[in-house]
Amino acid sequence: MRSSLAPAIRVLHSVPRDNWYRGYIMVLTFLIYTSYHLSRKPISVVKSQLNRNCSALPNPPANLSENDTTWCDWAPFDQPNYKELLGSLDTSFLVAYAIGMFFSGIFGERLPLRYYLSGGMVLCGVFTALLGLGYYWEVHGLWYYILFQTLNGLVQTTGWPSVVSCMGNWFGKGKRGFIMGIWNSHTAVGNILGSLIAGVFVSTAWGLSFIVPGIIIGSLGVVCFFFLIEYPEDIGCSPPIQNAGEKDDLENIQVMNSSTENIFTNQAGDTMEDPGIPQETIEHPQAISFWGALKIPGVVEFSLCLLFAKLVSYTFLYWLPLYISKVAHFDPQKAGDMSTLFDAGGIIGGILAGAISDLINGRAVTCCVMLILTAPMLFIYNHFGQTDLSVTIAMLIICGMLVNGPYSLITTAVSADLGTHESLHGNAKALSTVTAIIDGSGSIGAALGPALASVLSSHSWNYVFYMLITSDLLACVFLLRLVYKEIKEMCSCCRKARGDSLTLKHSLSGIAE
Repeated sequence: MRSSLAPAIRVLHSVPRDNWYRGYIMVLTFLIYTSYHLSRKPISVVKSQLNRNCSALPNPPANLSENDTTWCDWAPFDQPNYKELLGSLDTSFLVAYAIGMFFSGIFGERLPLRYYLSGGMVLCGVFTALLGLGYYWEVHGLWYYILFQTLNGLVQTTGWPSVVSCMGNWFGKGKRGFIMGIWNSHTAVGNILGSLIAGVFVSTAWGLSFIVPGIIIGSLGVVCFFFLIEYPEDIGCSPPIQNAGEKDDLENIQVMNSSTENIFTNQAGDTMEDPGIPQETIEHPQAISFWGALKIPGVVEFSLCLLFAKLVSYTFLYWLPLYISKVAHFDPQKAGDMSTLFDAGGIIGGILAGAISDLINGRAVTCCVMLILTAPMLFIYNHFGQTDLSVTIAMLIICGMLVNGPYSLITTAVSADLGTHESLHGNAKALSTVTAIIDGSGSIGAALGPALASVLSSHSWNYVFYMLITSDLLACVFLLRLVYKEIKEMCSCCRKARGDSLTLKHSLSGIAE
């Protein structure tokens, strides 16, 4: 007697082939960009080890002079202006990242993403590891660390436009905020893993805090080369519908009907390409120009908003462990571990922002509300966040939610929406350039924030938080036009729905009579 199909196999068999591959791409790109953030996070943890309070440490050297208070510091960061020197490391990375980002999207559209992405990851691994080797080679020249921070910043730009473009090739527009919110948690996951890995080695051999993440991202670069699939059409999967909405439904149906001549469905429900058409005949859309991408409605506003939103986020990224160490008097490892709570809150904030924006169909409104709530929360955290451990934990999670929510939404769902805007007539090839423009503008703010923090923190940490609050409010201002437009559209939809309801009610009344 023949046995029935195993339940687990039956479930696996019931999932369409396209969905399996989309899930696979989502997981792979998640891991890829997690490794990018994992490799750029250690510098913020190692900072507190490069310059410490040596007088509080036990077992000083026997031949130590009484006036030597910097014996435990790593030259050249043992100088009184160590904050400016540490800030120069952030600035060199972020300025290179901001400049490179505007060109990265252009290259990413014109080169195979698999080669571009995997090559960038391997180079990131090399440059990150070379930073850590400075510990073992006993390099004390500032130029060495600035050089490899700059090179690392340039090659890090290969990541974001590439993974967002790949996701845009595989996923449609419906409920993209929620999907992208979950997927974008790779940023926070990478920050958390980077902090934890760096924290393991920072107090004993801080060079490994860079070398281990470098090996991880380099290894994943090799995985990317062998396993990344750029387009669903390349393996016979059906492409996503890029434009959602009632006005596009007819166009989508026409496209689907016209494509049925080249597509057939097998008995298992898998959508496959017509074998009569050779794989080599697949034509991918043409790239868009830089100025053409700028003309897409909303690109300029969201780019300027992200400039200030990312300024706030990256100031926390690079200076939060040092702030916790100096203000709350934690040791470097504990300060790095505590800073992961901010990133944990960022995961929640990114998912919430995506889900809410999908629900109300308002990206700008969601960002603006979260930005408005962020300003008073930053003030409260600075003045009361270190009074108690439980308060510190709660405030870090809340601040992470509010700071990273808009940043996550703009860099993922908003970029994907604009990169597949209806004005492009289905040309999703623009996605890489649009993403690079928006994130490149944000990277200017990311470079300014830590640089300003290095100067302002020398006077008072209060000045740093005043700068963050001001930047947060400016980010909100640049969205006001789009917020007004979205609210107007929401009101129009409500009036239309109310009118349809009254019409239906009158029709039913007439039938009843």
